[in-house]
Amino acid sequence: MSGASKPKGWGVRLIQAAALLLVFGVMAGARELLPEVGAGSNIAAVGFLLLSGVLASELCEIVGLPHLTGYLLAGIVAGPHVLHLLHHETIVALAPVNALALALIALAGGAELRLSDLRAGLKSLAWSTLLQSTLVMMACAAAFLVGARYLPFMRVLPERAIWGGAILWGVMSITRSPAALLGILSQTRAQGPVTRFGLNFVMSSDVVVIVFLALAFMVAGPLIVPGSEFSWSDLREVGHEVFGSIAIGTTFGLVLSAYFKLVGRALLVVLVGLGFGLTDILKYMHFDPLLVFIIGGMVVQNLSKQGDKLLHAVEETGSIVYVVFFATAGAHLDIPLLQQLWPVALGLAAARGLFTYGVHRWSCHLADDPPTVRLYGWAPLVSQAGLALGLALVVANEYPSFGAGFQSLAVAMVAINEMVGPVLFKWALDRAGETRSGTDADPGPIEPAIGPETA
Repeated sequence: MSGASKPKGWGVRLIQAAALLLVFGVMAGARELLPEVGAGSNIAAVGFLLLSGVLASELCEIVGLPHLTGYLLAGIVAGPHVLHLLHHETIVALAPVNALALALIALAGGAELRLSDLRAGLKSLAWSTLLQSTLVMMACAAAFLVGARYLPFMRVLPERAIWGGAILWGVMSITRSPAALLGILSQTRAQGPVTRFGLNFVMSSDVVVIVFLALAFMVAGPLIVPGSEFSWSDLREVGHEVFGSIAIGTTFGLVLSAYFKLVGRALLVVLVGLGFGLTDILKYMHFDPLLVFIIGGMVVQNLSKQGDKLLHAVEETGSIVYVVFFATAGAHLDIPLLQQLWPVALGLAAARGLFTYGVHRWSCHLADDPPTVRLYGWAPLVSQAGLALGLALVVANEYPSFGAGFQSLAVAMVAINEMVGPVLFKWALDRAGETRSGTDADPGPIEPAIGPETA
């Protein structure tokens, strides 16, 4: 969107910087004068994150960084580990906003998946999903085995348990961030082969990760816990979760399509109610809310004529929710932990990025993808967020012998990918010429395409 507007002058930028400092100053003064403001602090926190996130994102445009980086930086600086303007309890209390944001992100992502695009890029999607989900997982597990000697919580474990931890790390490494992808696309309004490839791959990868997660726990459990056995019940559970979520998502999409066609009013209220209420119900019933909303969005887009109406309604609601969601994510980042574990976390994040890039180039060769996808299609696969952290939490609860350290390392690596991934994706879209700001980019490196591409 910024690409479509005229560049702002330095006078406007100075006013924005002054306003940002003023917002931080007001929040700091409020915390000094009213350190215990009770429930009202949550409302103040939402307003503060919204204002500071928007202003910081505008200033990030000066150096070509995406708006998401501004939202994250505003949360990091204001959070409990830097300026302490927001307490940890306040950040935790904003979890319902995150649930709403994820629901809207999944709905919008599903509505962006058009069957015609999926069919056109099926060969590319199949090769990428197969290789990214297997080779990258195994390579990242191997990297974890190498790094385990530098991790105090892993060195004390028997070798078989370290192998089990590596398997779980490998699965966590193939998780992606639909939120980061759609956040960048909502800013840039990008269109083109790299955009379509990123949408198709990232939004469909949730199903693959759920299945791989169940298989990983089946294999890793006996390695980590002596005397435990393979449990086929885990496969039954994942079958219930995946197929049940698809069925519920299909029904949900049909109902939502009918509402849009027959009523079509109070769409904001409906989406907010669904984001808050349906998410909790689905979790209670052991279904995957993200998958349900993705399927629901796909049904609305492909089995009705209400797809554009849904996307417009989500855009109106999400423009505010996205800011708070990513600013809250920034405030959640544990900066002291990142300082402590950054050498190993940085090495594992770099290895994951290199493996993702290399496997992407190979899958593009096999699928005969276009040059732009071959060169830049790996960029939307770098970001990580909620799904990776959720998996780390499950590991921490399931295996107390090393789970806390595993979770801390995962938080550190996700923090790196959360900061770097959106920047790389926006850069890739600009270089591929798929954003308005990227149309003037030098297409030179795309011309000498020796080999295939991506869809």
